[in-house]
Amino acid sequence: MEVIGAEDPYIGLSLLTQHDFDLIILDLTLPGMDGLEVIPKIREISNIPIIISSARDDITDKVIGMERGADDYMPKPYDPRELVSRIKTILRRTHTIEEKTVEEEALFEADANAREIRFKGYSLELTAAEYDILGMLLQHKNGSVSREQLLYESEHIDDDSSIKNIDVIISRIRQKIAKVDPDNIYIKPIRGVGYLLTDRISNKK
Repeated sequence: MEVIGAEDPYIGLSLLTQHDFDLIILDLTLPGMDGLEVIPKIREISNIPIIISSARDDITDKVIGMERGADDYMPKPYDPRELVSRIKTILRRTHTIEEKTVEEEALFEADANAREIRFKGYSLELTAAEYDILGMLLQHKNGSVSREQLLYESEHIDDDSSIKNIDVIISRIRQKIAKVDPDNIYIKPIRGVGYLLTDRISNKK
């Protein structure tokens, strides 16, 4: 298991928009915001499983935590092996659901060997730079990617290019996606950051 820690809840919420995590272990005693207040903020942006791990063993905290969207509550102290067991149990359940969802609803498919990206089964006619950009967005699907990262990590965009060139390339990619599905938006701008690719349908209206 690879673990990333965040001592500050605001940093944790920010990380949640930048990475694809499988599960959150949430303490309740946090600086700046109570853990019970963090749960609904997580639920605004993600359905990720949450295990509360806290020295607070009041039944009220447990009830509120579960009502707000936590999946499990473990009062400290406990044997770490029990935590690992509960993590594995939750992940087995959630990953089975996710795998079924991917099989049924996968919209974007990338073939790195052929340098091809398909959308709803249709091959998108992408330039080398467009393939780089869309490929990076796919790697961080449902997480934001900065314009700077898109610019400097692309193999086919000159480092001296303007950040605005990314917006132009994104616009071209969106036009090509729209030829297949003109009714929904899949690449969203994230103000002050960059862009996010989602396969969750977002109607233009």
